[in-house]
Amino acid sequence: MHPTQEPIRISESAHFFSTQTEGRKPFFRQEPWARSLLSTVNQYDGVEYKLHAFVVMPDHLHMLITPFGAVERAVQTIKDEFSQRAKSELEWTRAIWERGFTDHRIHDEEDWLRHMEYIRVNPIEARLSAATVLYEFMGFPGREMPEGLKPLALSAADVRARARTLHN
Repeated sequence: MHPTQEPIRISESAHFFSTQTEGRKPFFRQEPWARSLLSTVNQYDGVEYKLHAFVVMPDHLHMLITPFGAVERAVQTIKDEFSQRAKSELEWTRAIWERGFTDHRIHDEEDWLRHMEYIRVNPIEARLSAATVLYEFMGFPGREMPEGLKPLALSAADVRARARTLHN
């Protein structure tokens, strides 16, 4: 690739994904763990993906992103980097993440709004936050809908996620 060329983008689509901790252990109930994961998520915003929304739950992570490459690469980067941080910052030597993740490509405006709302209400429904208080480990830095999604009037999306297993 020529040094002035832009990298080829494999995905121009927004994706909602979820990944969970090994054995659903609530690692992220501990503030240092949650803050370290937030730091990892933010570190790759603008590098591996455009970050639209996220929520760190005690035993899983939900994100809405537009990856600059394959969605699998973006998810694996987050999981690998956080695992390294946990080893060095939190002195953790065992497994953190379940293999794989669930992924859903956003199809249209209705789908986008439904997944934004899902991220917003997830900590409320899990009783981690009151409805009037914003949950500390959640954010909406790129709330604007990406270009290219069908407008709300044309939508009829299916929000079921597909499980993917990453092989290391």
